[in-house]
Amino acid sequence: QVQLVESGGGLVQAGGSLNLSCAASGRAFSTYAVGWFRQAPGKEREFVAAITMSGSSIDYTDSVKGRFTISRDNAKNTVYLQMDSLKPEDTAVYYCAGRYGYSSSYYRQTAYNYWGQGTQVTVSS
Repeated sequence: QVQLVESGGGLVQAGGSLNLSCAASGRAFSTYAVGWFRQAPGKEREFVAAITMSGSSIDYTDSVKGRFTISRDNAKNTVYLQMDSLKPEDTAVYYCAGRYGYSSSYYRQTAYNYWGQGTQVTVSS
């Protein structure tokens, strides 16, 4: 079993950057794929980015491509989401999620078994 804790959220002006972290406890973190999702007020939770166990495969939702970078350090049991050129529409609670092994449905919330509590990201215009 894996427990996930997000950190790094905050308030930033448009055009600024934040680096979110998702720290995992438990064994064999390198066998877990990880996704980032976000939920804006009044909207459904949506997929942002995902990374496979070794980090060899990565994907992003179109709206963040070229601005966000997902990465992982398995030695530190941590997945990162570097967010650059932030826009007000990026304002949301950001969640990391984990699952054992690969799933072709990595963009779906139902593909993940473990979730963090979320971290708030607010981008002012």
